Amino acid sequence: MNNFNQSYIALITFVAALGGLLFGFDIAIITGAIPFIKPHFGLNDLQLGWGVSSLLVGCVFGAAIAGRITDLYGRKTILIAVAVLFAITCIGTGLAPNFDLFVIARLLGGLAVGAASIISPMYISEIAPFQIRGKLVSVYQLSIVTGILISYFINYQLHDIGPDNWRWMFASGAVPSALFFGLLFFVPETPRFLYKKGMVDQAFNVLKRIGGKANADKEIDQIKRSLSNTKTGFKELFKPDLRRVMWVGFGLAVFVQFSGINTIIDYAPVILETAGWNIDAALFSTFVIGAVNVVFTLVSIYTIDKFGRKKLYLIGSAGMSIILVIITITNLTGHFKGGLVLILIILFIAFFGACIGPVFWTLISEIFPNRIRGTAMSVPVFTQWIANAIVVLLFPWLLNYGGGAITFGILAFCAIFMFFFTLYYVPETKGKTLEEIESFWKN
Repeated sequence: MNNFNQSYIALITFVAALGGLLFGFDIAIITGAIPFIKPHFGLNDLQLGWGVSSLLVGCVFGAAIAGRITDLYGRKTILIAVAVLFAITCIGTGLAPNFDLFVIARLLGGLAVGAASIISPMYISEIAPFQIRGKLVSVYQLSIVTGILISYFINYQLHDIGPDNWRWMFASGAVPSALFFGLLFFVPETPRFLYKKGMVDQAFNVLKRIGGKANADKEIDQIKRSLSNTKTGFKELFKPDLRRVMWVGFGLAVFVQFSGINTIIDYAPVILETAGWNIDAALFSTFVIGAVNVVFTLVSIYTIDKFGRKKLYLIGSAGMSIILVIITITNLTGHFKGGLVLILIILFIAFFGACIGPVFWTLISEIFPNRIRGTAMSVPVFTQWIANAIVVLLFPWLLNYGGGAITFGILAFCAIFMFFFTLYYVPETKGKTLEEIESFWKN
């Protein structure tokens, strides 16, 4: 990075990645609240699933609209609005007097999470020099798992403070939301959006500050060529030159969720309780799980630009498949209990953190053309939130009535499919500029 302004790039990446921290915090904070909101509101299994997955339904709509509006109004502007919505809904969820208002607050919070899940990684990918783009976009996933870890820590610290402990769990998210909002005023709009809106000099100046004049000259010329077609509507997504890349984005989005990562993130205490753990030990173990997720995401940051996206994805999906098959077998044989459960969950998280999570967000932020990246990226993000909502909604019901063997067997089947989909359809994007990746799909 000798030719790059490292401190400036670090600032931009850190600020944009805070959207990921809030994403991780919001999806995981309910993990520790489940044992308390279920009796507080008197919820059955499907109601509990709805309470957990309502955030994800909001994410679906947030992802659906964010891509288009960020192509119209800019990455930075929409991120500022997202930060405000994060703060309001964190407080609103904590203050909810009944289950209906709790769900409404979660749905609105999902709008913010869904929007951030598109815009934050897109922002980083459009700012980052191509040589280190994978590493920098992986910082977004690191922020997600850090947000998850922070939520686990808060859950454990607040689990015994009284009957309103779950309210404080949710409301605490207002603090990082305010930090995100304030820091966004210190970073620029992305050069690719600026160029698309005719602000060529501003785009060049951002590129120059990031990587020097020579780098800016090269990238501005590539951006100019890639934006020769300025059409950005949804109809563009169905044109022949985009069909394959849209198919790849869709497939990645489905399998990343159907392989079960968020059943572990959201229901780890429930899974551990079914294996004989008490609630205190189960909540503490979720903190251990979150720490493992952070550590192995760091591994991905140091390997993604070295080994490449596709190789890591194949290793991760193979490892997750094996662990899920073992979990299925131990459920069938009655050995899914005690410390073995935590070991298997940790191994599953390790494969996901090191190989899948960061690579998924990197791939979908870089494979789509400049002229339509926001709109196109909304499709896989929208899809993965729908898949996530379905899995999280049905998991407690399926675990209770179908049993562990059937539940984890289905997840194992999907993880195996993810391996073969990656093997046959996903290209390697390591070491290519966004414009070179765009040319690959055209050819």
